[in-house]
Amino acid sequence: MLENINVLITEEEISRRTIELAEEISKDFEGKSVHLICILKGSVFFCCDLAKRITVPVTLDFMSVSSYGDEKVSSGRVRILKDLDESVQGKNVIIVEDIIDSGKTLSYLQDMLLSRAPESLSICTLLDKPERRQTDVNVKYVGFVIPDKFVLGYGLDYEQKYRNLPYVGYVE
Repeated sequence: MLENINVLITEEEISRRTIELAEEISKDFEGKSVHLICILKGSVFFCCDLAKRITVPVTLDFMSVSSYGDEKVSSGRVRILKDLDESVQGKNVIIVEDIIDSGKTLSYLQDMLLSRAPESLSICTLLDKPERRQTDVNVKYVGFVIPDKFVLGYGLDYEQKYRNLPYVGYVE
């Protein structure tokens, strides 16, 4: 078990910011629908909370990718563990991610999904860690910019644990 988990972003702050992001997405896609792609497992809490607050029609699909394994830093190798169930062709796609670190995973996914001919493609992330960025990624919707700390909670894990914390914490 990890010790000394400090709160970085409270449950209340996450809730407030998720509502703001949903309002922004709803405004940007007024009169249209959006197709959210939830990147498993980390973004499932955020994606569900976000989807409930978006006021335009929402469809949802899931992908599972890995670049971490059981490590605290990305290996840089992206593996698709579960691909989409539906085509994204002609849809307004929003990739929903828990955290953007190096940017390599999102860059890979963005290129792959653009090749599948969506109407539009944007990225929404709960957390952005720009200090670690190695690949330029255009992120339209950002919840919080955070420092270069190892974070967990609210979907983010360490060895598959701590996802259920209602806040985002960091380890000393």
